[in-house]
Amino acid sequence: MKKFLVLFCLFQVICLSAQQTEYVDFTSLDARVILVPDSSRVSGKISLFFDILEPIDSVYIDAKNMIIRDVKLNDSQADFSYHNNKLWVVIKDLKDKNNNITFNYKSHPKKALYFLKRKEDWNIWTQGQGKYTSNWLPSFDDVNEKLVFNISVAFEHGYELLSNGELIYTEERLGKYYMNTYTMSKPMSSYLVALAIGKYDVKKELSKSGVPIELYYYPEDSAKVESTYRYTKQMFDFLEEEIGFPYPWQNYKQVPVHDFLYAGMENTSLTIFSDAFMVDDIGFNDKNYVNVNAHELAHQWFGDLVTATSGEHHWLQEGFATYYALLAEKEVFGEDCFYFKLYQNAQDLARQDQAGNGTSLLNPKSSSLTFYQRGAWVLYALRQYVGDVVFKKAVKVYLEKHQFSNVETKDFISEVEKLSGKSLQAFVKTWIADKAFPFEAAVRTIYQQSEYIQEYTQVNCEANSSKCADYLKYYVSDDAKVKVIAQRPQLINVTTFQNGLKVRQAISTYLKYVPKNLKSEYESLLDDKSYITIENALYNLWTSFPTERSKYLSKTRNIEGFSDKNVRLLWLVLHLNTPDYNSDAKSDILAELLDYTNDYHNAELRMNAFRYLKLMNACNDLCKSNLELAKSHHNWRMTKFAKDMLNELNNPKK
Repeated sequence: MKKFLVLFCLFQVICLSAQQTEYVDFTSLDARVILVPDSSRVSGKISLFFDILEPIDSVYIDAKNMIIRDVKLNDSQADFSYHNNKLWVVIKDLKDKNNNITFNYKSHPKKALYFLKRKEDWNIWTQGQGKYTSNWLPSFDDVNEKLVFNISVAFEHGYELLSNGELIYTEERLGKYYMNTYTMSKPMSSYLVALAIGKYDVKKELSKSGVPIELYYYPEDSAKVESTYRYTKQMFDFLEEEIGFPYPWQNYKQVPVHDFLYAGMENTSLTIFSDAFMVDDIGFNDKNYVNVNAHELAHQWFGDLVTATSGEHHWLQEGFATYYALLAEKEVFGEDCFYFKLYQNAQDLARQDQAGNGTSLLNPKSSSLTFYQRGAWVLYALRQYVGDVVFKKAVKVYLEKHQFSNVETKDFISEVEKLSGKSLQAFVKTWIADKAFPFEAAVRTIYQQSEYIQEYTQVNCEANSSKCADYLKYYVSDDAKVKVIAQRPQLINVTTFQNGLKVRQAISTYLKYVPKNLKSEYESLLDDKSYITIENALYNLWTSFPTERSKYLSKTRNIEGFSDKNVRLLWLVLHLNTPDYNSDAKSDILAELLDYTNDYHNAELRMNAFRYLKLMNACNDLCKSNLELAKSHHNWRMTKFAKDMLNELNNPKK
């Protein structure tokens, strides 16, 4: 017994002190996967190929809550066990090269693979980062284990089946199923494996360098394709040239999905993003996909090609992607937009520090604001410090040296030091290691580079200044005018309405009670190409001029807004609270509002509908029943919202 305990303890020490990657190199994984959506089941066959680097008795594959059977090692029955959500296989006395493990598995994943319905059709998608691909596909939770994935996925006819890499063939299966087989040419971490299944059409383009670009969309969204994917090819071509390293994968695909957990996810060669970003020409002016598009594309190099070894170096992925997305937007929208976003990010980071929430960029528990925005600021400041030529060369060398492998902060910094001939110890301490973001140094840097920022920072109307009225009339930028309006909305006059969309949107945001002398100008906001402006203006006019409510409702009755139907929901609520407007339709209007709480609608739309119903004390039994269903939603935000609202409804404050 004592000997067993010694051996057990020794085994634990080995596991804790050394990664499996030091002993064995898994080179590729072939998977044949069948999805059964009605039972939320995944089944399949896995073939794993590996080489032995150092003597080792067993290996493991992460496989959460799975049934494993028919395990073979080099085509012979294997000694194996399954515990702690891992498949352990004994591999004593193997040849050094070209070994393989095969097995069958079944799973009912509770995360990472989501079987959802969009309207009457299935919309199935994955999210591996932070959720672990091993919930649906036996693989490796360790990001340092990179291998080539080849995925065959079977599903019903009539659906598009998407995965990483190149589609090499399609085959018919028995019954109503068919199978697509995708192959990758280079290795990647398991969290970047992706599936997306739905009813889609596709628009195909070709980059300047010849990379196929596939842009997927729901058939009914054909009119939104151009506005959603606007500038995609331009940004792709720009990033290839700016980064100086060719796009590293066979193709690039983008697909919107229903009720995605985040804005987007940079799965290798297959970005999945929230269908809330599918916008028309009007929605583009308020909430477009451009930044998310560029961010996820930049990740194909920074995160997918080179991957941080651990959370301590997560900024090497998010900071780089954020920075290069800003550069892509600069290419599209100009340098004023670039510097203004940097300035806003610096302000957000300063506020985070003031709230006591600032952390080192090397803290794996840092906020998204730190990883993304501060990480981008590091790269901007570093480029200013060492110069364009050195910075771009260092990025290229860094990618070339560490392609398809894992990196730490020192790997990038050392390349910059070598090429610049400068020690970056002080820079790293100030910009990366210290808890506080160097706000003054940051603002000073862009202040020297941008007259736009100089002007913006000089405009300040919190104190009563005679210049402020003139700012709205004359030469300052739209961003500066928005700042004035936010600080002193009483300065708005007839001529202020003669500005562009951004300034007019600020009027609708900050001038809530409409003076009679501005009534006709304010009514013109209802014609703006901005769903945010229309929503704000409709409510403010409705409250300011009670006798003309029917006129405003009639004018806006056919406007829906974004995918969360922001304008339509407000219109329904105002309709219900305008007794003399189309009174015979009240029951239908309430029924429509209640319908938006059902689970076949997107989460943001449902939450907004719930909020309005609660505000009107109209959350009836159907509303409460749908709240109960929402408590088991796959998105934690929706779950928390439903629990909190039910608690408030059941325990009203006295």
